[in-house]
Amino acid sequence: MEQVRIDVWLWSVRQYKSRSLATSACKAGHVKLNGDTAKPSARVKVGDEIRIRIHGLDKILKVTGLLTKRTSAPIAQKCYIDQTPERPRVYMPSLFIRERGQGRPTKKERRELDRLRGLDANWGRRR
Repeated sequence: MEQVRIDVWLWSVRQYKSRSLATSACKAGHVKLNGDTAKPSARVKVGDEIRIRIHGLDKILKVTGLLTKRTSAPIAQKCYIDQTPERPRVYMPSLFIRERGQGRPTKKERRELDRLRGLDANWGRRR
């Protein structure tokens, strides 16, 4: 076993819950193999780099082992190295605090909230 289909490998290392979800992700262009968009039938071998787009963020995996069957999580984790950079942490201080029990915000307070969020006061769109 020197090569495995990419959709089978992604399913067997538990990146997707089902093989059909892995196949759909490949068809949609959310999976890249060594920098190129991968079809579901693309072959994966040890040493390849796979990029998966999940919830708008890229996950980078380096293949260290091949699996064709879904196995336990500890065994599956030994078949890849996760090289995903750490997500930047965003700190938003609370600029507008309302005391509990004060009711709904007034029109003036709502406009201030919209301005803080970067929304247009008239239509609720971002500026």
